[in-house]
Amino acid sequence: MSGFFGSISKNDCVDDVFYGTDYHSHLGTKRAGIAFFSGKNGFQRAIHSLEDGYFRNKFENDIKGFAGNCGIGVISDSEAQPMVVNSHFGRFGVATVSRIININDLEEHFLKLHHTFSETSQGTVNPTELISMLIAEGNDFVSGIENVFEKVKGSCSMLILTENGIIAARDKLGRTPVVIGKKNNAYAAAFETCSFSNLGYETEKYLGPGEIVKLTAEGWEQLRKPNVEMQICSFLWVYYGYPPSFYEGINVEETRYRCGAALAKNDPIEADFVAGIPDSGVGHAVGYSHARGLPFKRPYTKYTPTWPRSFMPQSQHMRELVAKMKLLPNKSIIENKKGIFLDDSIVRGTQLKDNVRDLHEAGIKEVNMRIACPPLTYPCEFLNFSRSRSSMELATHKAVKELEGTENVNMKEYSDAGSEKYAAMVDKIRENLGLTTLRFQKIEDLVEAIGLPKEKLCTHCFDGSSHF
Repeated sequence: MSGFFGSISKNDCVDDVFYGTDYHSHLGTKRAGIAFFSGKNGFQRAIHSLEDGYFRNKFENDIKGFAGNCGIGVISDSEAQPMVVNSHFGRFGVATVSRIININDLEEHFLKLHHTFSETSQGTVNPTELISMLIAEGNDFVSGIENVFEKVKGSCSMLILTENGIIAARDKLGRTPVVIGKKNNAYAAAFETCSFSNLGYETEKYLGPGEIVKLTAEGWEQLRKPNVEMQICSFLWVYYGYPPSFYEGINVEETRYRCGAALAKNDPIEADFVAGIPDSGVGHAVGYSHARGLPFKRPYTKYTPTWPRSFMPQSQHMRELVAKMKLLPNKSIIENKKGIFLDDSIVRGTQLKDNVRDLHEAGIKEVNMRIACPPLTYPCEFLNFSRSRSSMELATHKAVKELEGTENVNMKEYSDAGSEKYAAMVDKIRENLGLTTLRFQKIEDLVEAIGLPKEKLCTHCFDGSSHF
């Protein structure tokens, strides 16, 4: 995933962009960048790696030399951005939240036209550079963005920094959010609404799918009307989103509370306490605890002063080590107790397996795991959802291969919570992770907890239902 923030003001906006971008740090792990425009200095830009540090530390010296009343920032899970390019309709900067499935085909398209590309450190085309080239194929920014919508398979939301404003465009199916904020003498566009409050912005507008607006310090202008169809990622509420944020006017933490309460329905398992796997499992656990009338406790404490986010390191070995080292079990709560644990999801299951082993070593009697979303049976084709390079890395596919003896299996029945194959898969995952019991959220309960119609949500990773 990635996240961005842009601001345009009658005054200098450098501080707003700096802090607003920083509030998106939970969404990306690899690169970050900021870009500004002023009449005096033109375009200014800085990009840094986040693999060995945090956004604030990396950019606090840069912003001392920056000035401008218009700027954008991005936390990126992959490529270096924002890009600043020149085109037939002028210079512009662009930051994206995107995944391009057909990037090789689009690269070939431009190479046949004798275009050249810069390379990322991985030796691949920079997706944001590719997006900027697709924009430049248009006669103006709107037709250029529509060209992106037409040609990209996957998803793409973007902020474009120009000499006279910021253009914000939401993915054509609205898979990721773009929200407009307002305060005296300034407007902002962001992925996360939680970036607004401490900077004095109030939420003004949620962009619709495919909608394009232009921001100035005086206000915003719609350049393209929204599409009717929407497929916003349901996993934003389950895991990726920051608790105080809103998507489509629906709060993340309240949704997680409802997810936990839904899991508590018809769950008679006896236990001494309810706990959340920190941090994203906590909201779900509180909802479950209140619904069941069982005490909420913290058998794990997260030690944060020295350990960064567990998904930040690029090495899987290091991610697992960080995840293990920063969670400290509390034996006085765990020993000889039966616990119900809430977590947002099971992707690979590697970290969860380590957590469960630690609980057993601390003397727990039972580890009853409740997962806030359905099993991930289909790989995401629309967002940079996880670092799994293959569907066989998913815990579900590992379990099915053990049951079937082959990787070539139709996952439809395994996605049906009422089927025998689903029950066998869940039990195999339970066995592999060393759990006493394991239950996943039903898809209809997840949809109800979010509060949008099923057809407005992307639930592809659970049921394979979405499309490009």
